[in-house]
Parts: sequence; structure tokens; C-alpha cells
Amino acid sequence: MATGRDNSLAKQIGESLVCAELGRRGIIATAFAGNIPTFDILAADEYCRALPIQVKASTANNWPSTASRWMKLEFDQISKKQNYTGPTELDAHDLIYVYVAIELGDGKDRYFILTKSDVQQVYVNHYTTWMEKKGWQRPNKPESFDCRPKTHEFETFEDNWDLILNRLKQVSHTESFI
Repeated sequence: MATGRDNSLAKQIGESLVCAELGRRGIIATAFAGNIPTFDILAADEYCRALPIQVKASTANNWPSTASRWMKLEFDQISKKQNYTGPTELDAHDLIYVYVAIELGDGKDRYFILTKSDVQQVYVNHYTTWMEKKGWQRPNKPESFDCRPKTHEFETFEDNWDLILNRLKQVSHTESFI
């Protein structure tokens, strides 16, 4: 079981790895050490075009979240079943996320780059697939919305660094955060 310290280290490592990978691509990036609630890194190119990025890092093969963050879910106290009524309305749906699978051994770290809307789709697909098999009734904690998509569910977004590079090109100087 991961401790708070382990989670803090994974976050720190993940943000540093993303900053380094962006640097290899000619992008200046700086992490804000958790002081900004909506993003972790600000990336900028040589034209002062800037882009916020959210980073999620894990040393396991999944990324925990609460399904109710991504989906409208209700819990029926009588039947002990959950009811899904659609995806939640997202703010900043176009915000870029980088999910980092940190390899603590001799393996290679993996990066999955996608928009917040794409992230929502991964979580919705994972949770609905899992819950449909259970008749929308969780076996141990029926009221829990714990959701943990696996690394393979993000694979279509692996090394999608062009999303960031192309998005920076689309930012005008007046839209830039700098």
C-alpha cells in the first residue's frame, strides 16, 4: 500500500520527468510543486506561447480516481446499486494531461498525453465496463466510486507529445499565459 510520502515522491518524479521530456523537445517547462490547483506544469516555447499541463504519476499499473468526478452517479440505498446517468460537465475540457507510468526498476518510464475530455472517456469506459459485469452493484463497498483504469487503457495516447507541441503553435501571443 502506497503511503503519502510514496505518493508525494511519485508526483515529484512525474512532474520532473515531464519537464525533462518537454525540454528534449525544445520546450521550457516548470513545475509548481502543487501550489496551483488546476495544473502542475507551465510549458512555454521560444515565442512566449504558454500552456498549462496537469500531471498524474503512478508507480503502479493504474491511476486511482473517483468515478463520480468523471460521471454522474447515484447510489440507491435500498438496492445498493449505482446508477450512471451520463458524463459530468467538465471545466477546462481541453486541458492537457500527461499520465506518467514511472518504472522504478530498470524499465522505461511511459508517457500518455491526452486532453481532459479524453481522460474522462478513459475513466467512464473503465468504470462502466467493470460495473456492468457486476450489475452496477459493487461487491464489498457498494457506495464506493473508486475507479482505477490500467495503463493499457491509456495506450492509444502513448508518447502523444505532438498534442502539446501543436497546441503551443495554436496559442496566440494574446492568449498566452505569459
